[in-house]
Amino acid sequence: MKDAQAAFYESLPLLRDFNRLVEPERFSAVPSDWALGIADIVDSTAEIAKGRYKTVNMVGAAVISAMINALRGKEFPYVFGGDGAGFAVPASEIDTARTVLADVRRWAEEEFSISLRGAIVPVSSIRMAGKDLRVARYAPSDGVDYAMFSGGGLAWAEAQMKAGEFTVPAAEPGAQPNLTGLSCRWSNSKARNGQIVSVVVQPTAWATESDFADLARSVLSASEGLERSGHPVPENGPPINWPPPDVGLDARVSRAGRNLLVQRVKLLGQNLLIALLFKSGKRLGNFEPEHYKRMVSRNADFRKFDDGLKMTLDCDPATFAQIQTMLEQARGRGKIRYGLHAQDEAMMTCFVPSATRDDHVHFVDGASGGYAQAAAAMQA
Repeated sequence: MKDAQAAFYESLPLLRDFNRLVEPERFSAVPSDWALGIADIVDSTAEIAKGRYKTVNMVGAAVISAMINALRGKEFPYVFGGDGAGFAVPASEIDTARTVLADVRRWAEEEFSISLRGAIVPVSSIRMAGKDLRVARYAPSDGVDYAMFSGGGLAWAEAQMKAGEFTVPAAEPGAQPNLTGLSCRWSNSKARNGQIVSVVVQPTAWATESDFADLARSVLSASEGLERSGHPVPENGPPINWPPPDVGLDARVSRAGRNLLVQRVKLLGQNLLIALLFKSGKRLGNFEPEHYKRMVSRNADFRKFDDGLKMTLDCDPATFAQIQTMLEQARGRGKIRYGLHAQDEAMMTCFVPSATRDDHVHFVDGASGGYAQAAAAMQA
């Protein structure tokens, strides 16, 4: 029989309507003996300026994929933030989380010369600071669900990490996290209605939960007028080309210490077969290309709550202006902080445990800075 605390997340109801997540009562308090794991890239803005945002995304997603593999199918809440990630685990898995963060920190430095922060913050410490950590589950399809966070605990923990508190040191040289399933074979999805707009909104200390819920409801209502609510990934999946645009990055992520050239050639062969299957639409064993592409779009996390609202929208100029006006008015009342970043394309970073099941997850972001640039604008 599972420990009741460890089974907390699995017992939460699956919400199918994203708009219901504006309601504070949809979120449940994370048990006090759990811990929050967080990671982000030091000076991601400089990495973006070097044209490395896809690498930044992959390193951020690596934290999640390494945790999924380490927990071997156990459900746990996590959220992707573009240049980092957050997740919560029960007391029984805190040591595992610490090891994963240590390994990913070392790997990011050695493989990409990227400095990744990492911290494990007890939920009890979050509550002692007057914040909370609450979570809900949103299921965009029958195959996957994503965690949504509220309560201010995630943002507080991130600030503590950046101040040097609760730090998880990097592992010894040569550490290799298990990143099986992490990939980036899709080409970017071009904006069809105007621009791909990255939106980051956080409540201020002067905003009540009701204040923020009303603002989020208004912003979501505006986005509902867009085609597919602004979903930036085409309904039949993103484009796929051969050779894939980021095969070198994919090879570095998946090589696990093996020869880089050999891994690159291996991936080129695999992706050629995949591209031919998608082009022909022919089934191979249990793999159905057309179904898989549709599920990629359905499973994409283009909207999320993580102590605020984040969205990647394919947005027309009128709706962009409407949303910006709403946000600026709320900022003027002292209720929120926000940042926007517009670009021409959206990109995805994927975790695919099996291509024959529907439980593959796809993290969506803007292709030229996305959430990281929007967050930088918010801080400025």
